[in-house]
Amino acid sequence: MGQPLADPTSAQFATNPPRDLPKRRSTELALLAFAAGIVTLALVIVEANQEQELTLSILWVGLAYLGVLATTHLAVRRWAPYADPVLLPCVALLNGIGLVMIHRLDLAKAESALQRGKDYSPEITKQLLFTAVSLVLFVVVLVVVNDHRTLTRYSYICGLIGLGALALPAVLPASLSEAGGAKVWLKLPFFSIQPGEFAKLLLMVFFASFLVSKRDLFMVAGKKFLGVELPRARDLGPILIAAAVAIGVLVFEKDLGTSLLYFSIILVMLYVATERAIWVVVGLTFFVGGCLIAYNLFGHVQQRVENWTDPLGPRYDVLGGSYQLAQGLFGLGTGGVGGTGLGAGRPDIPPAASTDFITAAIGEELGFIGLAAVLMLYMLLAMRGMRSALAVRDTFGKLLGGGLAFTIVIQIFVVVGGVTALIPETGVTAPFLSYGGSSLLANYILVALMLRISDAARRPATRPKPQQPQAPIAEAHTVMVRRPPAEGEPNGRTA
Repeated sequence: MGQPLADPTSAQFATNPPRDLPKRRSTELALLAFAAGIVTLALVIVEANQEQELTLSILWVGLAYLGVLATTHLAVRRWAPYADPVLLPCVALLNGIGLVMIHRLDLAKAESALQRGKDYSPEITKQLLFTAVSLVLFVVVLVVVNDHRTLTRYSYICGLIGLGALALPAVLPASLSEAGGAKVWLKLPFFSIQPGEFAKLLLMVFFASFLVSKRDLFMVAGKKFLGVELPRARDLGPILIAAAVAIGVLVFEKDLGTSLLYFSIILVMLYVATERAIWVVVGLTFFVGGCLIAYNLFGHVQQRVENWTDPLGPRYDVLGGSYQLAQGLFGLGTGGVGGTGLGAGRPDIPPAASTDFITAAIGEELGFIGLAAVLMLYMLLAMRGMRSALAVRDTFGKLLGGGLAFTIVIQIFVVVGGVTALIPETGVTAPFLSYGGSSLLANYILVALMLRISDAARRPATRPKPQQPQAPIAEAHTVMVRRPPAEGEPNGRTA
């Protein structure tokens, strides 16, 4: 019989050796080429319907988009070789569809401006620049964050920076921070940015790390109140303070859509960490109470609720009324099941067609089928992210990955729900589709973190180094040790 293995882990690997999972990077490249092909075809259709001519420039645009995606693919192949091969192609296709729709809206707005004798600066140029910068930042995050678990070292720093970024627009003058009635911007000389988009990611890192470290205390410790066992105040305090400050600042800034987004993320992460449904019940109770308070305190909330309940009511054509919502619904109705066709509709009628209402523009020209396909892309992106979160081996990765995936789900629910009058308008933009640099940059960082967690989940476990078996003490040989000879002694004595 051979010597038994000293380490139980080694025995496990000997009987069930780890499989070397395929990296599937070639599959990712093929899917990226397919996404670039769809984007190029969509541009051809838009140009044919709007300009009534085709040029080779469209082909070069498609090749350039494929080249940028291929460069990003090489970065993933180098720094996250085991990452999910579906995540990046889904994002690339969503981003490409957004670029196509923004270009289509530019053509319509340019024609309208020409009829009025005015100049129009196309948004597609800026969006392409935002996309390039976002992809560079995406690669930087992959390189710098080589292990998602290192983020736990900076969890409290992330929480403080996130709260500071949220509060910054609130303390600045309205001329430097306010747009559309919400103080969420940081207006710099050459560009503007929404710090809250990045604060969302920083606070998720803080909440995930904190909940992992205090998970057991959230489940068992503390006093009972109305039959609910609550954690100790010193354990519950930090997360309640951070959540209250974040949501309170957003309410003060009149950004209630983002407040809803933050509240939902915190509630879901708390439920995932503790697996206690009572937290969902308590959270929804606070949510209903907060909605009632906000409705009675803020006039713009009452206005949005009135627009939601009666889009064609007396406030249809007043400033801040329901004109935009009604036109979005008309566009969706015009599109029907199959849509009017790319470049053949009038999606430019709603004032915020390229930002808040870009899903309405897609629904008009691609119809219910096209909009459903876009929503399926979001669902596939979120499901693959959830799958990676379930498969990763550490608890922090599970909680952070689940929070990142849920963020995509709740964002698109809030956006499409507002456009279709399922819920009141919130002003949240569709990830990767809508025009805007802050949202695009933050969401590409989100995807980079999802890919990093996916790489850790799919990477084969490292086999421990085999240890040399040692003989029992009874069978060990006796070794004679001689001390050095003393002065005047010819030979040393045996010790």
